[in-house]
Amino acid sequence: MEPRLTADLRAALVFLLLFSTGSSDNDLNTSFCGTWRHDSGALSLSVNLSTGCSEISISAGRSSLSIHGQITARCNRSEVIPLKQLGLDSQEETAFCLYWEPLLDQLKLQVGGKNLSLCWPSSVQGSCCTDLSSNPNAPEANYGIVNGTINNDIITDKTREAYSFTGASINCKALCDQQIQGSIRVNVDPAGGNVEHPCAHSSEVDMKEGFRGRDITAPAIIGGPRESRTTVHLPPALKTAAKKTSNVVCTFFNKNSLFQEGHKEKLFDEVVGITVENEVIANLSETITIVFHHDVIPQLHSKKCVSWDTRKDPWLVNWLVDGCETREKGAKHTECLCNHLTYFSVLVQMEPRPVRHLLALTAITSLGCAVSVISCVAVFVFLCRKRRCKEQSIPIHMGLALSLGLLNLLFFFTGVLANVGGERLCLWVGAGLHYTLLSSFTWMGVEVFHTFWLVHMVFSPSLRACVWNLVGFALPALPVIILAAVGDIYGVREVWPSDDVSNPYRMCWMKDTPKALLAHYFTNMTALAVLVISGSVMLLLVYRKIRSRDEWRQNRVAFLSIWGLSCLYGTSWGLTFLDFGPLSDVILFLSCILNAFQGFFLMLRFYMLDWMRKQTNSSAVSSTSTGSTRQHMLQAQEKS
Repeated sequence: MEPRLTADLRAALVFLLLFSTGSSDNDLNTSFCGTWRHDSGALSLSVNLSTGCSEISISAGRSSLSIHGQITARCNRSEVIPLKQLGLDSQEETAFCLYWEPLLDQLKLQVGGKNLSLCWPSSVQGSCCTDLSSNPNAPEANYGIVNGTINNDIITDKTREAYSFTGASINCKALCDQQIQGSIRVNVDPAGGNVEHPCAHSSEVDMKEGFRGRDITAPAIIGGPRESRTTVHLPPALKTAAKKTSNVVCTFFNKNSLFQEGHKEKLFDEVVGITVENEVIANLSETITIVFHHDVIPQLHSKKCVSWDTRKDPWLVNWLVDGCETREKGAKHTECLCNHLTYFSVLVQMEPRPVRHLLALTAITSLGCAVSVISCVAVFVFLCRKRRCKEQSIPIHMGLALSLGLLNLLFFFTGVLANVGGERLCLWVGAGLHYTLLSSFTWMGVEVFHTFWLVHMVFSPSLRACVWNLVGFALPALPVIILAAVGDIYGVREVWPSDDVSNPYRMCWMKDTPKALLAHYFTNMTALAVLVISGSVMLLLVYRKIRSRDEWRQNRVAFLSIWGLSCLYGTSWGLTFLDFGPLSDVILFLSCILNAFQGFFLMLRFYMLDWMRKQTNSSAVSSTSTGSTRQHMLQAQEKS
């Protein structure tokens, strides 16, 4: 009994400090967090919310999380939501947080890494339910909520069936005065419509007969320029689309943190909500125009107009580019043209930066991959016919041709598979693409090592083909298997073009997450750095070995020698590290061409080498002929 009494006293002390009646400030927002301990079967969320200001209860059991109560001003919801789409079925514990912002009448639940909007934000109402105080704790249980916290202060580390809180009703304008106390006051433009308190400025427009459109302007900052305000133009087509009512409400939200999503994308402080009560309006013949004012945003960060998709899944907070067109009007203004009604804002892509000339680069890569696949098949068949020559390097060349052909084949179809198969198929395709890339790098490294072996260890026999196959095909599988077991590495990756941020290119690859980025640097970039450095050193060593020959002084022969060995060593991949500065576009295109067509260049190298060998054999003085020396330079690792 003593430990339990101590825990109850600690919880009472926390709430005595948090909700002391002597405090002069009211709570502008409240967060309740904890860990839901449940079964690994099917889970659901039960929501039953109604207007009023009495009590809210958060309870949890073996298979259900429930949020019931009366703390909202306008929100009425009663529904049971299956949580299968959030991927929680295989877990037994799930972290969650419930956020309440009384000024906006907004209630949001964060569970399983997803944000569910239980009550959408609205303009300031007459009364707000705030200062939630705790009621006595429910008894302990095997299933329930563990480590419950209120505003980041822990209540108890025990597993409880439920937590309940009682609210206090206060005037919303008084709460809004508290929020803006000490900040710049705003002055409302009466021309905008029926104006409410500036915490969430709302304008209601009555679209009467003969409605020709209406411009609505957000509140202005005293002393600030008029052009710094967000403006909305409602087109005449909106009157035709609204069947049940002629009233449209436009609400301007400012600095609402609960709208924010993700760390790599930042939403503007200003969010505009345009609604017609009890109607879903989409596919307008004339677009709604919203002009956002903002500070100058560096060109490295792209901007895209987004809307909160409340039609497909009204619970999930999804910011989508669908139905909106983005236009830049100078460095400080972004114009959004949208054909539906919901919440609108501008999303700034913090990283990675958008890709310039993405369409041209994609076309070059697709063509190069197709040509390289055919070329690698031709090289593989060509080398199979030459296996009777028993040259030590043929198995290595065959391994490189096979891995490079598979890499180009998967990369050619990765865009199609991402759009058709989605996340599940991309899990396998992304892992396969990563494996073939690492295998290709490994075989290029084997080519470098084998050349070093033949040039500097002439009298030592080379390793057997089975050893090279083990290194080239089995070794790259280890990091891929480990990363796949870790999870959340492979999937759909979106690449944003700089000229059209609303239309990203989808491909199966590593995801755009911190964990996947770390894996990319530890595997791909590390292997690439080792390959480029070792390949460059090996080219230098070969050059020093053969530069004294007379034929080397011929520019054509010198170029063919370096080019032929570069195809094997993959040194052209080193251009990846030079993609910066004023020549970045040139480097990007050059790298794209050389690497996409590497299989084709490899085929040219082998067929040219074979042609030169035949020319040499037909010469009467083959031991001293030019062809013999060229063969030596282009085929340094062909010695046996």
